[in-house]
Amino acid sequence: MLFFFTPRYIKEARRRLCVVYKALRYQKDLLTPRQLRRLRDDILQLQAAIRQGEKNSVIFSMQALEKYTLQVMPRRNYAGWRESVEMILVAVVLAASIRAYFLQPFKIPSGSMQPTLFGIVGQPSPSPPPPLPARILEFIVYGRSYLNVIAQFDETILHIEEHRFLNFFTFTQLKGTKHTYWTFAPSSTLYSCFGVSEGRFYRHGQAIARGMVTSGDQLFVDKLGYHFTSPRRGDIFVFRTLNIPKIRSRRLEHAAFEHYIKRLVGVPGDTLRIDSPLLFVNGQVALESRLRQVMSCENGFQGYANVPSSLYLATPQETFTVPPNSYFALGDNSYNSSDSREWGVVPRGSVVGRALFILWPFSSRWGWIH
Repeated sequence: MLFFFTPRYIKEARRRLCVVYKALRYQKDLLTPRQLRRLRDDILQLQAAIRQGEKNSVIFSMQALEKYTLQVMPRRNYAGWRESVEMILVAVVLAASIRAYFLQPFKIPSGSMQPTLFGIVGQPSPSPPPPLPARILEFIVYGRSYLNVIAQFDETILHIEEHRFLNFFTFTQLKGTKHTYWTFAPSSTLYSCFGVSEGRFYRHGQAIARGMVTSGDQLFVDKLGYHFTSPRRGDIFVFRTLNIPKIRSRRLEHAAFEHYIKRLVGVPGDTLRIDSPLLFVNGQVALESRLRQVMSCENGFQGYANVPSSLYLATPQETFTVPPNSYFALGDNSYNSSDSREWGVVPRGSVVGRALFILWPFSSRWGWIH
């Protein structure tokens, strides 16, 4: 409260002291002992004048300190730019450190964890997009964008190429025989939701892709917690796929860069069995509340499924015992999930961390992840 009644010259003197302190921290090693003593004497003199509060004394001491400071530590060219670049570099280093040791951003790539977490969803529509202000608002709040790609000629799509921006936003380039189109959606969504594929022919004026695309949930992964506690049943966790042979053999060229997100349902030593919609752990129905929520078949959940084509747990009678230093992972959307039933266990060394917080979009799922 007293700050508002402090005279302006006192505030200015304190600000000048802060500037001198900062300059000293950067250039102290360039000064001689005599210059350092003189600067410290001038600083002490200004501090004493501030305590006394006499205006002329404060102004005189402030001017003397500033004059000598500029004499021994002259202003460098582009000082403002230097400070801005320095702040940016510090921010980059800090962000890189946080990403490396504490929190890693992650984007849900598919619908295998629905309805807990959503991947990119496309919805075709015959109607044109809404006005621009509405589109901007919907994108900021809900991560929703609109496609309205119309064929400019009678032509065939020859090549489809996907690009990423800032590792979060995905664009797809559609190269036709006469024209090239750009869409704000991944190629998999264009194919599965809008039927766009290489070799398909479109008439002039025909909609190649028209409708709505909702971005996948963007979240933070806690990389630190599992250094102190072991992963537990019911956790949603992220892991690298490089050391999972059946995934590597399927996607050799991309495996080194891929991460998956699933729910951990089995820890080392657990014997698992699925009798749809139930998951059995060591002979009894799973007790964890998050697993029971999936098995409830309520609020969008469908329970766990036996898939006859799977390598593991394909029938209600089949069991699987999780080996040491491994985890068994299933998607909450069990009927549409590629998980441990198909490619086996997750090695302990491949675990990145636990899914922590949905940071965007600001849907009903925004917040802590369970």
